[in-house]
Amino acid sequence: MLVAFSVAPTGAGDDDSVSEAVAAAVKVVRESGLPHETTAMFTTVEGEWDEVMDVVKRATEAVSATARRTSLVLKADIRPGHTGQLAEKVRRVEEHLGDERS
Repeated sequence: MLVAFSVAPTGAGDDDSVSEAVAAAVKVVRESGLPHETTAMFTTVEGEWDEVMDVVKRATEAVSATARRTSLVLKADIRPGHTGQLAEKVRRVEEHLGDERS
């Protein structure tokens, strides 16, 4: 399964930056050893249900440790029997776009 999630502190005060708290969450993801990708808005993790949800929970706890309130947005693509989809889904789209790049 693929899970794209965004976790951030809310009500943190005058500082609009959440990068330090988000970095704590990304560290949890990186240390998990699961395939992942971090972009400007989401981190996507690939693995089995229990291991991915455990990473999301621990990343959320890492952010919650520094904030009174935490926001979590999660989107999942549950497709049993498929692995390597973090790159494969993008490759299939790029394949369709291949003719348009001339």
